[in-house]
Amino acid sequence: MCGIAGQLNLDGRNVSPAARASAATMCDALYHRGPDEGGLIASGPLVMGMRRLAIIDLAGGKQPISNEDGSVSVVCNGEIYNYRELSARLRARGHLFRTGSDVEVLVHLYEEHGVDFVRYLRGMFAFALWDQRSRRLVLGRDRLGIKPLHFAVEGRRLMFASELKGLIAGGVKRELNFEALHHYLTLSYVPAPHTIYAGVQKLLPGHVLVAEAGRVRLERYWRLEQVPGRDDVPVGEYVEGLRSLLADAVKSHLVSDVPIGVFLSGGLDSASVLALMRQQVTGPIKTFSVGFAETSFNELARARATATRFGTEHHDMVLPSSVTDVVPTLIETFDEPFADSSAIPLYYLSRFAREHVKVVLSGEGGDEVFGGYETYVADKLARWYRALPGMLSRSLIPNLVGRLPVSHRRVSFDYKAKRFVQGALRSPVGAHLSWKEIFSDEAKAELYADGAGGLPSTGEFYANTAAGCGSSDWLARCLHLDTQIGLPDDMLTKVDRVTMAHGLEARVPLLDHPLVEFMANVPSELKLRGFRKKYLLKRAMQNRLPRNVLRGPKRGFNVPMPRWLARDLQEFVRDTLSPERIAANGVFRPETVTRLIDEHTRQERDHSRSLWALIVLEHWMRAQNAPTATEVTATDANTEHEQVSLSQKA
Repeated sequence: MCGIAGQLNLDGRNVSPAARASAATMCDALYHRGPDEGGLIASGPLVMGMRRLAIIDLAGGKQPISNEDGSVSVVCNGEIYNYRELSARLRARGHLFRTGSDVEVLVHLYEEHGVDFVRYLRGMFAFALWDQRSRRLVLGRDRLGIKPLHFAVEGRRLMFASELKGLIAGGVKRELNFEALHHYLTLSYVPAPHTIYAGVQKLLPGHVLVAEAGRVRLERYWRLEQVPGRDDVPVGEYVEGLRSLLADAVKSHLVSDVPIGVFLSGGLDSASVLALMRQQVTGPIKTFSVGFAETSFNELARARATATRFGTEHHDMVLPSSVTDVVPTLIETFDEPFADSSAIPLYYLSRFAREHVKVVLSGEGGDEVFGGYETYVADKLARWYRALPGMLSRSLIPNLVGRLPVSHRRVSFDYKAKRFVQGALRSPVGAHLSWKEIFSDEAKAELYADGAGGLPSTGEFYANTAAGCGSSDWLARCLHLDTQIGLPDDMLTKVDRVTMAHGLEARVPLLDHPLVEFMANVPSELKLRGFRKKYLLKRAMQNRLPRNVLRGPKRGFNVPMPRWLARDLQEFVRDTLSPERIAANGVFRPETVTRLIDEHTRQERDHSRSLWALIVLEHWMRAQNAPTATEVTATDANTEHEQVSLSQKA
């Protein structure tokens, strides 16, 4: 696991000493991702390097790694879980290996298959591979987007880095992307390929970027087809198939030369990972959990019970009652606005776990793969709701729901009911988005100081993504949307940045791509059976997990944000989003923001997600207005550095 970065002169000019120094600075900005060691290589028009977190072949796995004659070199962030099988095949074909590192298979596999070599990889990865003879650079990202990679082309220079801070250290322009900001206000994160900076992109999952002969092209090497299979196949066959793939996925993810722990939430996904790991590991297993002082949000008891069941060495912690101090740290961690509040407990948990282990397994991805979100139940109910007489669906029921008292406890019935009636009459894709959206297009129009004219609708972005599903099955389309957008850009971004901020590697065996492909072809009725979510997974884990885990409600890393913002953090909210600060930025209407605060504080509406998104954005904007040391001193940039303009739309 590490961070990678580099620069390529597309006009073929050899990199200058200043460019080498700039690339080294880019790698230094990623030190947290790989505190064990670093490496850099310059070859003609390319310079690239990395920071390494040593997990496999601790002594010999230094990067960059090259082939026998040094003509092909690679830096890679992630793990290749099938590297032993691949290296055995490659040795049989005469390739010589100098290390026991998983990364070395990339250069030899490339020699055999060219750019198509990426199709043979099983793992989580983002890599940069340089072919000196062909003067070809290949950037690649894993199928599901577990590991990140960003790139920018400025003039005749291509820059890439694991995180935006690496590109910023290399002198990339920091010009605000208002389309990305517009989507952020809807989703609480910036969806790919956008980043918050104009001209900087995220390489999409399942894609490679190839730069050669002065040109850059993107190629897709993998596509997940959500096509539900036959429902006349006995359920038992699907159960046995899933059990086999689950066991194989977890086994493959245990490859390591350092101890591996488990993030244990008390829910089904992480408990399944732990149960399957216990089948493979006879020795001690360390598990880690985080809880809250607020009892309605606290799951520590369930996590402890699961840990006891599987005989782990369990560690847990209670989140501090005030989290204001961590906000600037999270802004620095994500580099762009990111308002998924579950990043807060995960940040503390990652720091806590890093004191004991270097690698953890996580149950991330289980909801998207097995059908676990309550939104899927809402989508199913909405199909029936749209069939009701107009008097009921458009008037009577919304009026009754609107009278429900507001609760600031864990995602409450009144909150879910109000969200449901607001979005149920939209198109199926629009309704699915409505369960997730922070600010609707109408709310954004009221929020912006000069309206939202000319900015694209996030609904259109969702609809365009849904069009690529390849199935008319409503659940398949919802799973497609969440796998293509929410999974890589929210869930996996959160896990990657927060764990790597502490030099901790997180692995997600439930996103092993053979398992994901299998589940994509399972009938929808075996994912959501009636209102029973994750039906097939529960069948597969039956008699392997405690009953309260199999039948308990979904919890996740929900935080008591509604209560925090209305009570404990009210002063922090009003200071951060004061009319003076909002007016100074010139983007939003101060009176609209103040109304949101007042309604939430008086418990008239639950605006916690909207307010947290604005708080995060405000802190990010402040951070942009302070030039970094790199911006003051960097040399050999092909363009002048620019601060983010906040007062006008592009």
